[in-house]
Amino acid sequence: MNKSYYSLGLMSGTSGDGVDASLIISDGNEKLELILNEYDEYSKDVFEEFHELKQKIFNYEDFIKYSKKINELERKITLRNSSAVKKIKDKLLQQKKNIKIDFIGFHGQTILHIPEKKISIQLGDAKLLSQLTNTKVIYNFRENDLKNGGQGAPLVPIFHKLLINKNKIELPSSILNLGGIANITTIDKKNNISSSDIGPGNCLIDNWMRLNSKMLIDEGGQIAKSGKINKIILNQSLENFYENSISNKISFDTNDFQISFVRGLSLEDGAATLTEFTAEVCSKKIITEKVYVCGGGRKNSFLLERIKEKSKCKIESIDNLDIDGDFIESQAFAYLAIRSFLKLPISFPKTTGCKKSCTGGEIIKNY
Repeated sequence: MNKSYYSLGLMSGTSGDGVDASLIISDGNEKLELILNEYDEYSKDVFEEFHELKQKIFNYEDFIKYSKKINELERKITLRNSSAVKKIKDKLLQQKKNIKIDFIGFHGQTILHIPEKKISIQLGDAKLLSQLTNTKVIYNFRENDLKNGGQGAPLVPIFHKLLINKNKIELPSSILNLGGIANITTIDKKNNISSSDIGPGNCLIDNWMRLNSKMLIDEGGQIAKSGKINKIILNQSLENFYENSISNKISFDTNDFQISFVRGLSLEDGAATLTEFTAEVCSKKIITEKVYVCGGGRKNSFLLERIKEKSKCKIESIDNLDIDGDFIESQAFAYLAIRSFLKLPISFPKTTGCKKSCTGGEIIKNY
């Protein structure tokens, strides 16, 4: 029997709103048991600093230009991740569970992702986190994949496959993750895995709401639902997207998508047009009849309705399988930490485009 490890995954998604933390026990293969999930929200200043910087950093030169501010923000993000770990450890004590965490899988906060230039930078000081938590930290999951010709993302598909198999979901089937960026994992009838980012998830809609209202999101899609789609702008933006080579990328950065094409529209009409654009792009890459959706975007019921209608597929929340759709990525990076420690592959030619299946993740042992 393979040895199992307690691993705590930390994930800060492209929405940049906080840290998801999940403690699991797994052997890095087929065994998986969830112990705890926790969420630690970014303070207002960290949230605003991240999004302000993100809007300014489009290349490595920009990253260097703003390095001082980035370093300050990285420390704050690391401290917030440490706080999330403490929340998990405190809850274990409250529940009188005598568990020693073997690893922390630390994703960090993506600030720049240009895979064609082999660049993917996540903010987070792994050495400091290891010292603060007195725990072995595994981080930098994307670099080895980039070195092997991959896009560095998406990395969660191997965990999606485990969830599909563990829950005995009939194949073929897919898991659609609607985060800031949308990605989909498909498992075919022969249990083969394929995956890619497929377009914007929440990023365009969220960005529009932040810049044009006092709201951070369009909750439930109610603003978009009350607006009118500008079909001329929509059709032109879709045409531009499909004519651009970006549409064929395996992985995206949120800065690959801009809201400039709806500038000048009302709040409602802009949200409606961006929601329709998002639904149109995402629906084109859904190839299975059955799809389970996770991530924050699943709570935008109007966006889901539009994707359903356009894809003609059966799409339902992964929560219907008694799986919390908010914490799949944090659980995944706990799982990827174990696989990295065991030198098992975490990315594959059909998921990131790498030349060969490869492991990833560096280990901080000095704490």
